[in-house]
Amino acid sequence: MVAVDPRLLVREQGLAGYLTEFRRRVRSGDLGSMPVIAALIIIWGIFQGLNSTFLSANNLSTIAFNVVGVGMIAVGIVFVLLLGEIDLSVSYVSGLAGAVFAVLSVNHGMSQGLALVLGILTGTAIGALQGFFFAKVGVPAFVVTLAGFLAWNGAMLWVLGKNGTINLQSGGLLYNLYNYTFADVAFAYGLALIAVLLYLGSSLWEASRRRKAGVPFRPLLDIGIKTAALAIVAFVAAWVLNQAEGLPLCLLLFLIVVVGFDLMLRRTTYGRQIFAVGGGIEAARRAGINVAWIRISVFSLAGTMAAVGGMFLAGQVNSAQSTQGGGNTLMNAIAAAVIGGTSLFGGRGKTWSALLGALVIVSIQQGMYILNLNTAIQYMITGAVLLAAVVVDSLSRRTQKNAGRA
Repeated sequence: MVAVDPRLLVREQGLAGYLTEFRRRVRSGDLGSMPVIAALIIIWGIFQGLNSTFLSANNLSTIAFNVVGVGMIAVGIVFVLLLGEIDLSVSYVSGLAGAVFAVLSVNHGMSQGLALVLGILTGTAIGALQGFFFAKVGVPAFVVTLAGFLAWNGAMLWVLGKNGTINLQSGGLLYNLYNYTFADVAFAYGLALIAVLLYLGSSLWEASRRRKAGVPFRPLLDIGIKTAALAIVAFVAAWVLNQAEGLPLCLLLFLIVVVGFDLMLRRTTYGRQIFAVGGGIEAARRAGINVAWIRISVFSLAGTMAAVGGMFLAGQVNSAQSTQGGGNTLMNAIAAAVIGGTSLFGGRGKTWSALLGALVIVSIQQGMYILNLNTAIQYMITGAVLLAAVVVDSLSRRTQKNAGRA
């Protein structure tokens, strides 16, 4: 008799089966992205009620632009959190990377493409160095990255020099990476269609492959419902962006990064090893996983994504400034990853957390800006949302433990 996953059986029962599956997941603490999606809907509803321009196409387009910088940094934080660790240096790594780019391209006349690569590699090298002290020397990640928070801030100030600001070339590479939009409405709609077709095709192929292998596979109803949901989100987003300036290039690049890293986590041996190390170091080591290498590589990746995020933040203001990486940059990046659903305790999360969490953070900031509320209130509300996300995560883990799934 072939063992069949009960979750697949209830899905074949139609709507009643999905309701049963939903109740089962809630009882077992497997909430997935439901809390953050619900929070985002509530936040948008509240701000729209307070100011009718919040859900306008122009404001949503602004949110789409602002999500990218913090979102890129948050992607790297997701990987670190999957190990059950933390990286406190990413904000000033992003600032230092932007400063390196500015000095090389403006002060030394280096080609912007090469300066971009070297700026990003700066973040990679910093991440590898911090990962080495953590994985090989045995210094706690909190201490290593806290030291990095201070050291890379000083390095950024030293690189920028006395003025503390280097203005980038008007209409240069970083400016275009951040500000360029595909104004042709057909581009956004066409991209949405391609995304839906790719998802549908990959889902059908995966179901066919599993069926031929004699293992449980997703029924057509399941695939159809999820494809329809993706189509609605994709085409509505395309319509909204086309009502403003069009699809931002920076948002497209961010989505490519999120999807690419999501596939890497779910479909590759390396991704499964990251989850294994985050789930239990000793068990991972006994399974033959090179724990030190995984740790160093993950911190290198976090440094790389911090540098990438720093490039977009520099492109946003078209300059490298001594204030870049300060303020609430670190808080927003960590909060985005956690609010999006990545567990602080390791072993659970996905790169989509960075996108969803960044949407929540930036929506709050933009809503506060429209309402002309001061920064203090913004910090308090963001802190409350972050605390709520951690509470949900803790309760979810406790429920899963009681259900025998932790």
